[in-house]
Amino acid sequence: MSNMNTREAAAPLMQVPSLLFKQLRPKQWTKNLLIFAAPLFSFETVNASSLIDSIVGFFLLCFVSGCVYIVNDYMDREADRNHPIKRHRPMASGELSPALALLFGALLLSTSLVISYFLNPLFTALLVLYFAMNVAYSLRLKHVVIIDIMIIAAGFVLRAIAGGLVIHVPFTPWFLLCTMLLSLFLAIGKRRHELVLLENEKTSHRKVLEHYSVELLDQFSSIVTTATIISYSLFTFTSGRTIHLMWTIPLVIYGMFRYLYLIHIEKKGGAPDRILFEDMHILVTVLVYVGSVIGILAYFE
Repeated sequence: MSNMNTREAAAPLMQVPSLLFKQLRPKQWTKNLLIFAAPLFSFETVNASSLIDSIVGFFLLCFVSGCVYIVNDYMDREADRNHPIKRHRPMASGELSPALALLFGALLLSTSLVISYFLNPLFTALLVLYFAMNVAYSLRLKHVVIIDIMIIAAGFVLRAIAGGLVIHVPFTPWFLLCTMLLSLFLAIGKRRHELVLLENEKTSHRKVLEHYSVELLDQFSSIVTTATIISYSLFTFTSGRTIHLMWTIPLVIYGMFRYLYLIHIEKKGGAPDRILFEDMHILVTVLVYVGSVIGILAYFE
């Protein structure tokens, strides 16, 4: 009982702001960089105003996703205490009051939605859909085999669409398809990492893991890897932009192969956002890819 009381004890008042910020998981905000895909592929029409809108949209998406993390951590705080890494999260560790976290999340979500309306009402609708979908994931869908992975992927697709809505530019179906497939690739890698990491204690943290096997997830990964490379290759030829985008195909292939190497050999993959900065090969590949796209669209359009 004494351990439980200590674990549930509220943090000192001076630590609350930092705990609330930590609760928003800023280290995972790199996922929301996908919102800049729209200005990247339309950079020749991007001006200072649209760039500022994209930056504002990025932070609004970060805040809304942070609210999702609050709900998710609130629901999972007991299960997270059995996880070797997630047990250190503010609510799971008992440092942050769950009630205070929920109140902060409600205020942040409301403010973010109001501000987003001035960028584009459709962007507001997308944020509401994103939040509702992820809350449904936290409450139920994360326990439904295969659907759980697809919901994670759908979140990345919504991020890509958000980028277009903020600066009022459309996306081709091929790009959205590539985004969905790449997101599935990352989600499958995340599940595989959890399965291997927790081994015999997998159901104590995430019940859906009992419905997966390493062999099944490897097969999923093979299918999605192939589909992603083919789809991206078709995108470079049929997007209506310069055909020279095909020169970025090897970068995409290398990036995916490198990620598979990290999953299977280095036993990583549980946090794609961390791998982006921790693995120099992945980081350099992403930077070279972005620079290549900008250079190709600037000189060959």
